[in-house]
Amino acid sequence: MAFDKETAYSILRDRFGERVRCDEPLARHCTFGVGGPADIWITLESREDLVALVSECSQRRWPLLCQGNGTNVLYADAGVRGIVARIALNTYTIEERSDGTALLNAGAGVSWPKLLNELATLGWGGLEFGPGIPGTLGGGVISNAGAHHGNIGEVLEWVDVLDARACEENPVEPLVEHYVHADLDLRYRHSRFRAQRRVQFDEEGNPLAAERRLIEPGEIILQLGVRLHRAETNALRETISTYKQHRKRTQPPQQSAGSVFKNPDGDHSGRLIEAAGLKGWTIGRAQLSERHANFIVNLGGAKAADVAALIREAHMRVREQFNIDLEMEVELRGEWKASTQ
Repeated sequence: MAFDKETAYSILRDRFGERVRCDEPLARHCTFGVGGPADIWITLESREDLVALVSECSQRRWPLLCQGNGTNVLYADAGVRGIVARIALNTYTIEERSDGTALLNAGAGVSWPKLLNELATLGWGGLEFGPGIPGTLGGGVISNAGAHHGNIGEVLEWVDVLDARACEENPVEPLVEHYVHADLDLRYRHSRFRAQRRVQFDEEGNPLAAERRLIEPGEIILQLGVRLHRAETNALRETISTYKQHRKRTQPPQQSAGSVFKNPDGDHSGRLIEAAGLKGWTIGRAQLSERHANFIVNLGGAKAADVAALIREAHMRVREQFNIDLEMEVELRGEWKASTQ
């Protein structure tokens, strides 16, 4: 893909102003705290901005990668060539219904922790299972995020997405599509939006990033509708506080991306990794947490290659000892081949 950073920066700066940056360290924008620079970084605050950028990239054949809060992403040490855009569509409305429920109509960039506290104050329940989920609602849909025996798929009614898949072959305008719950293939840590993004492993056991496409993801979540119900404010706050305290007791305090692997049927990835003798295992400045073996933490100054090496080790050891092929929750993004040469 032909991409001239200086030309793109000049054009985008005229359109989006100071929200556009060159050579932005991606370590600032993911919870692992690792990763090299993005050629261009931009924050998008409205649907119109996102449509305009995707259209521009489609017409000019500029590679574009969209993200939320970077909570389940491992960026390569070599960074990302092209444009990385943070989706910051963070407004929402609540439409009350006659049956005592309500519809939360929220932008994909709404922060889950912040939203929960605001909903509790207003006396609306439905999402209080997730105070420990650090990402955005849009990111939560992609992975059908959940905790404490609940997940977003249980209350999700619909999503609007910007469909840019046709842009891969031709410079065409993206389309806005509306999907209801039945269209989304919502299962344990899975949705239709994860189908093409699963990390594979090569013959040596190294994790492989998904094939880079012109515009990623091909379907970009814009808006979602979530079903809420009336609940007592103090009870909601108590539930949220209890779940927060549980998270502090069971999850490591260092920078991480949460659970690295999905739990296999009938078991837990953390237990398997610990049983394989890897709890506390360290490579460089990255560690399989001493508190929870399914978390890889940044001890300070870790490299993406350190994290990837721990992923490889955990995946291989569990497969060799227990014949279980762990599936990753974390996604690899950026120039991984370049970073390992």
